[in-house]
Parts: sequence; C-alpha cells; structure tokens
Amino acid sequence: MGKRPPVFGTLFAVNSGRMLRITIRSHAGRTTIALEGRLAGPSVEHLRACWLQEIVAREPDSMRIDLADVAFVDAAGKSLLRSFYEQGADLTAAGLMTRAILDEITRTRRLGDASSDSHDDG
Repeated sequence: MGKRPPVFGTLFAVNSGRMLRITIRSHAGRTTIALEGRLAGPSVEHLRACWLQEIVAREPDSMRIDLADVAFVDAAGKSLLRSFYEQGADLTAAGLMTRAILDEITRTRRLGDASSDSHDDG
C-alpha cells in the first residue's frame, strides 16, 4: 500500500471562540506546519491529527513547526511539541513566550541522538 499524499492548506480548530489556525505548506522537500492562535485544549488533538496525516507521506525530520504566531500553549500542547521535536521535527519561534517554550523543549534529547555527554579518557 502506497503512502497517501499530504494535505496542504489551512485548517481551523475552534474551541469556545479560541482558535488555532493550522497552515500546511510544502516546498523543496520540506513541509511547514504554521500555527496561529492558542495551542490548547481540543486544538492540541487537531494538531496531532494533522501531524499524523503528514508523517504518512514524509519523514518527521523533513517537517518544521512554525510557532511565530502562537499566543498561548498549554501543558498538553507543550507535550505534543516535545514529541514532534523528539521525532526529528524542527521547531521555530519568534516571540519571547514561544522561544522560552522552545528552549525548554529542545533541552530534551531527540530520539536516536547520541549522548551529549563528553567522555574524557585522558
């Protein structure tokens, strides 16, 4: 069975008037999932569903999650972003809050990475 083609475009996850816009773009073998709004509550599951649909067609290390326009991330959203990072996705951010979240997430080792500890034999 072949891989399904990815979905491109913009999706919206709305919860009590709080929206997360998910825009999926592909260029030169890389896919960017750009987020706008609040990554919280049911929006986290919408993003997870988008991710699962995209990785059917491509490897996670060819994916980039753009958080430049994210206003809020709850604990479940942070956990999901951490799992994307651990699978090999690049995470990018522009604002102070999202950069702080990325700093927290990127302290975690990616799956398959060698130990970052250096061993001095001498």
